[in-house]
Amino acid sequence: MRSILGRWLADPVFWLCLTAGLLAFVVQSGELGTADTTHRLQTTHWLWTSEPQVFPNEYPEFGLHGRGGRLYSWYGIGQSLLMLPADVVGTWIAHWKIFSEYGDDPAVRSIVVSYSTSILVNVLTALVAFRLLRQLKFGVRESALGVLALLVCTSHLHYTQNMMENNYIMLLTLVGLSYQYEWLENGSGWALFGGSAAIGLNLLTRLTTALDLMGAALFVLLILWFRSIRGRDLWSRLVSYCKVAAPVYGFFLLIDRFYQFYRFGSFTNTYVSLFANEQRLQDPTLPATFPWSTPFREGFLGPLFQPEKSIFLFDPLLALAIVLLVILWKRLSPEVRAYGLTSLLLLVGYICFYARYTYWAGDFAWGDRYVSTSVEMATLLALPLLLQFRARLRAWIWRGAIALMAASFLIQLASLAFWLPLEIYQMETLGHPTFVIALRFKNIAAFALGKMDAWGLNNESMTQDPWDYVHITTWNFLPFLLRRVGAAPRWAVDVAFAVWGAALAALVGVLWQLKTAIHPAGAASRMPAIPIQRTGTR
Repeated sequence: MRSILGRWLADPVFWLCLTAGLLAFVVQSGELGTADTTHRLQTTHWLWTSEPQVFPNEYPEFGLHGRGGRLYSWYGIGQSLLMLPADVVGTWIAHWKIFSEYGDDPAVRSIVVSYSTSILVNVLTALVAFRLLRQLKFGVRESALGVLALLVCTSHLHYTQNMMENNYIMLLTLVGLSYQYEWLENGSGWALFGGSAAIGLNLLTRLTTALDLMGAALFVLLILWFRSIRGRDLWSRLVSYCKVAAPVYGFFLLIDRFYQFYRFGSFTNTYVSLFANEQRLQDPTLPATFPWSTPFREGFLGPLFQPEKSIFLFDPLLALAIVLLVILWKRLSPEVRAYGLTSLLLLVGYICFYARYTYWAGDFAWGDRYVSTSVEMATLLALPLLLQFRARLRAWIWRGAIALMAASFLIQLASLAFWLPLEIYQMETLGHPTFVIALRFKNIAAFALGKMDAWGLNNESMTQDPWDYVHITTWNFLPFLLRRVGAAPRWAVDVAFAVWGAALAALVGVLWQLKTAIHPAGAASRMPAIPIQRTGTR
């Protein structure tokens, strides 16, 4: 037992997973983050209780009329299934006697769901991202720091606090890429099946993740192509891939279609057409092309350059990843080339797909949530490439990269400070375009210095919802939110602050242990490379 414990304590993966878990714990607000996730949780509740998917008072803001005239959620069921175990447990805990007189937000059920689900997704993401980087032949230190950069220096951190479906989609896509790559290396049919099932499961969350499905196939094809595999050998590999992957994808697509038929009586349509029809009935002035009414040029350039949504502002490491891929292209292995090119093409694909969508930027979101997953996938390579090729890079590139890393870290921390609609509400009076990130730092400074009123940032007319006003005028972490709402007893607030402070201290200690575990002098001897048996020709 002692030797097993010793191996765990010397294993960088153990400390990396502990870091991911503690990080997800300390950033939670106890809320689900957005109305989208709240609606998905109600679908979760519908799965095992007698409650409806959509309450009548939520229409017409949310919900579509389906079979039998009933209101149904328009979202896929993937994230609702993910939250099912936590919802069952959270509902049970909410009925404990100790919580019998507490029914305010953040509710006990949402606290249990947000904490447990976010921690689970964050830990699994750290595991699979580390596995994939090791498969791409990065060292232990490079891989561990690359995962850490993903967790704290990209918008992945924001979506760890605000539990949209983004991080879950990314987790499943990385699992798919990792295990399909394993099949490519050793011919394991089970690895291909598992990887395909992970990506197929994404279809239940958001049907547009069919782009991720195509991206995984492109990843496999590019690896083979960059290894100079051509002709009959290439064809036979692709046929073997399709024989396993295509039926798996078809199975999950069939589940999605049956769910669509159950709600809306059709196997072929999507919620977008139904949403458009109901919106036109309520507002006949909407264009005939709604909700695909945005000029393509505006929707394509917006995610790149608009100060309110630019992916280069919300995820500065993307620029570093692109620069390093271009500079180092000829030195990179076929696997790294394939992953880098796949992630960037996937990003372009998502931007093009949503370019004409009326809500191309994801509406109420920090940055452009529709493309953030592919952005984070591309940035996964930034720090590992920087460390692996440091000796070959000019000094100014290294210094610029460090500055970008620091800026990105500060931006992601800032994204956690307040509930995300704050700047969106402020823009109703400040106008467009607004440099959202600069406004967030101004809000942080104003709140910390008690200058919200003096700087014109504390206007109750920003929102008609009293709860929204309470939420956007406090630090967005559970202890502060409990204290601001004032419904929880004082002892509960004090306990929340004590636990939160202890978790922060533990996170610092775990990060120190991780630093020790990945020290170049000992990491290589403790962590062997991912064992892979190669078959075929390179």
